[in-house]
Amino acid sequence: MKSSAPAHMWCSIILLLPSLLAGLQTTTARKNGIDIYSLTVDSQVSSRFAHTVVTSRVVNRADAAQEATFQLELPRKAFITNFSMVIDGVTYPGTVQDKAAAQEQYQAAVGRGESAGLVKTAGRQTEQFEVSVTVAPKAKITFELVYQELLRRRLGTYELLLKVKPQQLVKHLQMDIHIFEPQGIGFLETESTFMTQELADALTTSQNKTKAHIRFKPTLSQQQHSQNDQDTILDGNFIVRYDVDRSVSGGSIQIENGYFVHHFAPEDLPTMPKNVIFVIDKSGSMLGRKIQQTREALIKILNDLSPKDQFNLIVFNGKETQWRPSLVKASEENVKEATGYASKIEADGWTNINDAVLSAVELLDASNRAEKLSPGSVSLIILLTDGEPTQGETNPTTIQKNVQEAINNRYSLFCLGFGFNVHYPFLEKLAQDNGGLARRIYEDSDSALQLQDFYQEVANPLLSVVSFEYPSDAVEAVTQDNFRYHFKGSEMVVAGKLQAQGPDVLTAKINGQTHKQNITFQMEASVAQKEEEFQSPKYIYHNFMERLWAFLTINQQLEQMISASGAALKELESQALNLSLKYNFVTPLTYMVVTKPEGQEQFQAAGKPVDADNGPRDAFLGGQGHFLKTHARRPQLPKQKGATLRTDPRLSVTGSIFRPAAFPGLPGPPGDPHFPVRFDSNNFRLYHLKRPDMPPFLDVSMPSATRDPVILSQAVAQSTKKKDAESATPAEPTHPAPTVVLPLPGSSVGQLCVDILRFHMPINLFEDPDQGLSVGGVYEKDGFSRIEVHIQESRLFVRASPEYVVVIRDQKSSQYKWKQTLFSDLRSLLIVMDKKGFLELSGPDRVTIGVMRISDSQKRLALLVSHAERFSNRTIGQLGQFYQDIIWDPPVGPDNTTRTLRVPGTEYPATRELKLDYREGLPAKKISCWTVKI
Repeated sequence: MKSSAPAHMWCSIILLLPSLLAGLQTTTARKNGIDIYSLTVDSQVSSRFAHTVVTSRVVNRADAAQEATFQLELPRKAFITNFSMVIDGVTYPGTVQDKAAAQEQYQAAVGRGESAGLVKTAGRQTEQFEVSVTVAPKAKITFELVYQELLRRRLGTYELLLKVKPQQLVKHLQMDIHIFEPQGIGFLETESTFMTQELADALTTSQNKTKAHIRFKPTLSQQQHSQNDQDTILDGNFIVRYDVDRSVSGGSIQIENGYFVHHFAPEDLPTMPKNVIFVIDKSGSMLGRKIQQTREALIKILNDLSPKDQFNLIVFNGKETQWRPSLVKASEENVKEATGYASKIEADGWTNINDAVLSAVELLDASNRAEKLSPGSVSLIILLTDGEPTQGETNPTTIQKNVQEAINNRYSLFCLGFGFNVHYPFLEKLAQDNGGLARRIYEDSDSALQLQDFYQEVANPLLSVVSFEYPSDAVEAVTQDNFRYHFKGSEMVVAGKLQAQGPDVLTAKINGQTHKQNITFQMEASVAQKEEEFQSPKYIYHNFMERLWAFLTINQQLEQMISASGAALKELESQALNLSLKYNFVTPLTYMVVTKPEGQEQFQAAGKPVDADNGPRDAFLGGQGHFLKTHARRPQLPKQKGATLRTDPRLSVTGSIFRPAAFPGLPGPPGDPHFPVRFDSNNFRLYHLKRPDMPPFLDVSMPSATRDPVILSQAVAQSTKKKDAESATPAEPTHPAPTVVLPLPGSSVGQLCVDILRFHMPINLFEDPDQGLSVGGVYEKDGFSRIEVHIQESRLFVRASPEYVVVIRDQKSSQYKWKQTLFSDLRSLLIVMDKKGFLELSGPDRVTIGVMRISDSQKRLALLVSHAERFSNRTIGQLGQFYQDIIWDPPVGPDNTTRTLRVPGTEYPATRELKLDYREGLPAKKISCWTVKI
């Protein structure tokens, strides 16, 4: 079958033109003479292993030499495996070298006086590769970069991401994504943040049981904003999501060229009960949006607990506080009390991680001694912190040792690092040593969703103590074959090499424990038959399974290095380095050194960024090490002459304030002898406690002069005055409260306007069991403050607020800003949002639901409905009742402007009125409409 659709993937492509910033227009690019005349992406996915080739062809149309810069964003989990440039028919390949050899070349280049260095940065999901080269007049150059990655299953989905940003119109632009899954493709979805209805015609998707092909090939005119606008609209994400068919055995064994990969993810198992303790940092550095988002996420997570679970909360700053003295059942009453407690968590104080985590371990130990932990249950500790330990035991190594000895392999510890002031390698090792994993939570508007998504990944344990067994005469060099837990929506992957004289049939036995019993799965695969499956598809990257095995092995060795030391660490590093060099992978242990034409010997190399103490590190060949931190260590607070630092008895130890004498003229509340300042010791910033809406007025990036008390006081006063002035700025014109216009097909009245008078409370608007559709909302006097749509068949929940649109699919959340383009094709449902702030959910034989943000200042939403003839007569709700059997009485009164509308069990007086109709966007159109009030 074929259909038009867009897509969402874990790889990104940006080709920047020479000497251009991202925002410059194409006309500027063309003046420089560099023209991208071809850009192609070919991604081949076989058994979840993606091989992606990006090729860019550039010509210098200028009369002088120009510098061309090739820049590409690729998934952070991917390994670059090849890069080359073809200039005047000569190929200049990149070479993968170990970091010691690359370091020697770097030092030699510096010694020759060359401008040596490398460009490599990391983003939230991607990392960046960049190389520059001088192009002669009229000359052409071809850049080609190849990278590979193993797609990981997360919340039931594999994702492949591409970021598309050519920054100019490209004559030949084409993307091809080929997917081959012998296990069968269960579902396939696409999403894009730049796609429009017109551009969607350039995207086609074809699919059968085991293969899928997605092609995106826009013409020049389709790439334009408009006929007279030469700027490209291609700027955003292009994503493909899919899953495979799950057999009764829960997995599959694939074999190619003497190697095998075993994917295993049983789904039809009961969820094991959990004993979970949430350890939440509430130190002073969490003040503001971070603690607000933590409260929001924690409340949602608590409400998602199963009644079979047990839980407790520990909040900590300089000391820890337990919500309850022991674990409690996740009953409705206990969850309600816990969410009430969570909603009141406030931030202040220092950070004592050691005692907080040890308290959580002791809680589990006490429940274990009292035999209150259900047999077969899973015990988890989830730590959330945004800073380094600053009180109690502060030595990271000692804390790691204390926690590992206390847990003793009995529980799992998961560590969430909030923001970039956290000591992330410390958390990573803390989790690795104790059977968990670490995850960075990025400071952004969707931080609460990031926390919720992480919890969903570990919310449903299905198996524990999982081991894979293969005949010793059949396989060798097997990757990790035992796993502490298997969570619903994830997947365990084991790969290895087949022995030369092994049996014709490869057998596997998987042992594990469910809540109530031990369980064994047995599988077998014919070697010859499986080998044949990968011989015929022409678009499959052959010999991929050996590279999949190497990719998986290197990653697992890098993970083991986190906890290793001494001789074991050196051995792991040596093994990972040798495999990286053998398979030409750019890993944290190697670099891609770029070769250039004679006369352009500037040394350039690409390494792989790693997470540093305070954020992503660029791969950097200089100084004392191979990496350069992008965030500086915080300095000590400067002592100013005459300034006295004292502690307000009403505040915690971090709630330090300065005497007014040291800061003359500082604004403060009447009668308060102290200037209410909070000093954030993690990032060296001062905040006004009485004005939380104000930004920090002292931080490490400010010049040292601004730390002078007098200058600081003036800055605070000006900041306050500016904030007050901004709040006094006249708002944009407001729009009248929108009525809901309901089309009434088949009725004597074509449309009905409904004014909603129920304010500040949730309203069930539509519920149609035949459509599997429910719509609810909260209405204020000037419009909706929230609209929620649930579509059962697509397992979709959409929550729209005036700030954001949140799309939740199978427990996985994505957040989008209004006026951000979105085009998501879920096969039976299309989700579209345009730059005007209009969101639409539509599909074949479906009622179309639209949501529109009325204005930026009012922060209200309007609800729009079309194709209402598709509502069934079983539809209910405050608006759904008008799609049952309705009866209109004849008009009466002066000018026939009043009448009665009867629905089953209720009648409404209706009047003829002029109303504003937002269905065609802003400005709204006036219509004459029969109106009822509910």
